[in-house]
Parts: sequence; structure tokens; C-alpha cells
Amino acid sequence: MGEDDSSSTFGDIVRSFRGFGQATVETVDSDIPYLVNEFWTSSQRQAHSIHEVSYRACFKPQLPEFFIERLSAPGDGVYDPFMGRGTTPVQAALMRRRPVGNDVNPLSVLFTRPRLNPPGVPEIARRLDEIDWDVDEPADPELLAFYSPKTLREIVALRRWLLERAPLDVTPDPIDDWIRMVAINRLSGHSPGFFSVYTLPPNQAVSAQAQRKINERRAQVPPDRDVKTLILRKTRSLFSDGEMSPHPPALLNTGSAHSTSTIGTASVQLVVTSPPFLDIVQYAEDNWLRSWFAGIDVSSVHIAHHRTQSAWRDMVHETLRELARIVKPGGHVAFEVGEVRNGKVLLERLVWEAAEGLPFDRLFVMVNQQEFTKTAACWGVKNNTKGTNTNRIVILQRR
Repeated sequence: MGEDDSSSTFGDIVRSFRGFGQATVETVDSDIPYLVNEFWTSSQRQAHSIHEVSYRACFKPQLPEFFIERLSAPGDGVYDPFMGRGTTPVQAALMRRRPVGNDVNPLSVLFTRPRLNPPGVPEIARRLDEIDWDVDEPADPELLAFYSPKTLREIVALRRWLLERAPLDVTPDPIDDWIRMVAINRLSGHSPGFFSVYTLPPNQAVSAQAQRKINERRAQVPPDRDVKTLILRKTRSLFSDGEMSPHPPALLNTGSAHSTSTIGTASVQLVVTSPPFLDIVQYAEDNWLRSWFAGIDVSSVHIAHHRTQSAWRDMVHETLRELARIVKPGGHVAFEVGEVRNGKVLLERLVWEAAEGLPFDRLFVMVNQQEFTKTAACWGVKNNTKGTNTNRIVILQRR
């Protein structure tokens, strides 16, 4: 529904989708109605700059923006039970909705919460000036594969400061929360804007052994990086499109998507989400360096890997069962599954099956055709042959 029309019918929704861009192709496959179009741009930097933090396997902000605009109104709760870096809650806040999010990975709250309540650049600069960057504290020598001794000393000093001032079991000061979020985002990457020497893109940390091989192959030595300067530079970049919009208070949760008692019954108008796709992404391995910095025991984060389609469908069914409790009658779920295994596995069909028997009307599957992306190019992926080339979104409505 739009902001001025709370009585939109299914036909109204379909017509609004048809009216976006060029003509939408309508088809039915295996008794599932499909709408196919390029519903939103595939350009890299069309969204607000505050989204630009790296996280593996995240969708673009244009996806939740599309549904938030059409299927919710200012003040409504918008929820993602697999929020990852927080794309849906952050976009909801930018559009003056109530951000609601959950993820089993505790890093997700650390990425999301600071951007919903950001401090000002002068406050951040003053706080960074308070830190003693020259504290001599032992560090794992394995980390010298990524950082120069000077840079590692600064990282360890900042880590100790944050662990003392902003422990994970309390709601921290927003300034410390912001600094930690940016530092986690800058730990490793492939440009001088990161703390590390050249390594894989910042959404994936290799092992120290693998990094030494990269260093040998590239004949590189970790250079000195100024941690404080890079945090301020990234901060200004995140704020380059302006401030966060005023919005209702956020609710963020860490835990399983099928058990979220902190989120009220019938408290959410819209869900926009994308779950882990089978066993494609190794989240714990990718985030070991970030978890170390944040003080998270990565072995305690039990992120399930669903190695069979039936196990994955069962997970989706349990998630949808919980969403049936949370979503208001008349509210919607946009459940994105992308492409896996070169399109040989159509996960939207498993979601369609998983919704059977639950109090949802299964409306249709939207397929957003994407052009070749920068991320895909980085990994040597050719469009329409490998990787995620389309967004495939199952649209459900709560009865």
C-alpha cells in the first residue's frame, strides 16, 4: 500500500509493479505466477551512502526501498529476520519507518545499530583523540600478515579501549558504537582505505596463512596505516549523502529467526529479507577477523548450514511460522532468494512450498533482472552464467 492508500488490493499491487520501468513479463511456471522486469536499478551507488559497509552476500538497498515505498507507510514496522549488515532496517529508518531486525550473528547488531543513531563527526574526532594509540600490548603475531607493527599496535589499542568502554553485553555510548562499527569495516580490504595490506575484498577475511601467500605472490609488505585517520575518512564518506532521517525507535535482536520473543505479535507491517542460501557462504570463516576485534567467540556463533534442499525448506517454514505471528493481518513478506548453483536450484519454489499451510496468501514471485555488477566482476563472474544475477522474491500477504 502507498502512503495515502491503506486499502490497496492485490490488483493494485500488481499494477504498480507493472508500471515500474518497461513492460513486465508475466508467466506461470509450476503453478507459480511470475512477474519479470528490471524493477530497480543495478547501478552501484544509487543508494544513501550510509549503507556502504561491507558484508558478504547482502542485497542492495534498492531492493528493500522498492517494497518499503509500496507496501508500508511512515511509522510502520519493517523487519528483517536475517538482517546481515542491516540493509533493511537502515533503509526503513531512512524512510521514517520503524527499523526491526534480527540475526544469529552478533556482528549484525554492531553493524546496524550505530547507523540508526549516528553521532556527529566532531564528536567522533574528539573521542578518537582521547585514545592512547601507543599502548604496548601483546598481539597475535599471526596478524602481522595483514598489518605493520605500528598499525597492529593501534588496532590493539583501539580494541582494548572499546572492549573496556563498550562491552557487548551493554548498550554502548553511540560514539563508541560508531567507532567500533567503522573499525570493523576497515580491518581488511584491497585499497589504502583499509587498515590492512592488499587482501581479499572487505566482506571476506582470509586466514593468516593464506594472506602470507598473497603477500609473497604480490611481493608486498604491510604498510603503516593511520587508524584514526582512516576511521574519520570512512565516517565522512558514510555521511556524504546527509544525516539519518528521524524515525521510530529501533528494535534489534540477536538470535534464531524462528524464535524472536522480543518482537511483538502483529507488530510489523512488512518483512524484507534474504536468508542464507543453502551452504554457499561460510559466514563464520569470513568474519573471524571482525569477530576477534569485537571480542566475539566465533565458535559460539552457531550459524546453520543447510546442505539439502529439504533442510533449507524446513528452516524457511519455521521462519515463516514465526513471521505469521509478527506480521499484521494484511501485511506483506518479500522473501528474496537470488540464484544459486547457476540457477539450477530455484529456491523460490522451496519458499512457495514452505509457506503452504501457514496463514499467508502466496501472491507471486518477482524476478528482478540485473545487469552485470561490479561485485561479480571482482570475482570473475560472467553475467547469466555464474553467481547471483537476478533477485527472485516471493511475495506473501498475511491473512
